[in-house]
Amino acid sequence: MRSLRSSVLRWPGREEVDRAVRAWAAETAARHPRVVRVGYFGSYARGDWGVGSDVDVVVLLSESDEPFPRRAAAFDATELPVPADVFAYTVEEWEALARRGGLARTVEREVVWVHP
Repeated sequence: MRSLRSSVLRWPGREEVDRAVRAWAAETAARHPRVVRVGYFGSYARGDWGVGSDVDVVVLLSESDEPFPRRAAAFDATELPVPADVFAYTVEEWEALARRGGLARTVEREVVWVHP
């Protein structure tokens, strides 16, 4: 917002982003029958977001013929109120990452699942 003499930065809070991701997830799952689960992780999931934070979205698919680097292109997240990084894994890939431990296990514990 702008006044005559100063600027005020307003960045969407967690509740606003959570609502938007939930709506996006429902619409995305309706359009893509292979979507099994959708969640978000990172600063919005932990509650330590700030001005400029993005939302990291994970989409789990029952299966995919596309290689991992190209899968996210099928999921347009530009309508979300903050920039988004979308990561699209098959359920099998996601479970393998969680079993490996390390960062993958940390992310798995932090995900806020919003669909179903």
